[in-house]
Amino acid sequence: MAFKAVLFDLDGTLLNTLADIGNAANRVLSDHGYPVHPLDAYRLFVGDGARALIERIMPADARNSDSVLRLLDAFRQAYASSWNVETKPYDGIPEMLNQVRDTGVRMAVLSNKPHDFTQNCVSALLANWSFDAVYGMRDNVPKKPHPAGAVAIAREVGIDADHWLYVGDTGTDMQTAVAAGMFPLGVLWGFRDRNELEQNGAKALIAKPDQLVRFLT
Repeated sequence: MAFKAVLFDLDGTLLNTLADIGNAANRVLSDHGYPVHPLDAYRLFVGDGARALIERIMPADARNSDSVLRLLDAFRQAYASSWNVETKPYDGIPEMLNQVRDTGVRMAVLSNKPHDFTQNCVSALLANWSFDAVYGMRDNVPKKPHPAGAVAIAREVGIDADHWLYVGDTGTDMQTAVAAGMFPLGVLWGFRDRNELEQNGAKALIAKPDQLVRFLT
């Protein structure tokens, strides 16, 4: 099939955000007297929104609605001041985005990262490329893997879902693609592994960004 558009996940797909997320979260944990986690552990904590992140990193015996909301607010403040310290595109992403742009295929971004942070990241670090839609997690739209956000983007751009290539690094992304009727393409440079991607519906996998363009030509 000739795909007419590409929908990208953000964290772990276009941008390596792990260190900034983990450092901000660990700072908040430490400030509240909780144990911190190795940065690599955040590969399994991220991907399902900021609240889910906080719930996963907190000690089980300290986790309740009030404490989660308190740490969530603290995390948003900590991350707001440090989201761009180490975050950058993965090697090969700029060249890949140039290739996609040169084919004339449309591009969009959908993330479970809070909407304001998603837009900040794209505006600051991916400003050289034009995306038809950039959305993070919003109160009025169910988070991934619910397909509502992806379907809404397809409708906004005016291209049917079955003409979209969905590119992501987690099982959540693959489930979203399947539910939305898009082609699920998993990337192996991100936060999760081959098994997770395949078990959640990936129809193809790529190990390097420059391999994406072959799905468009």
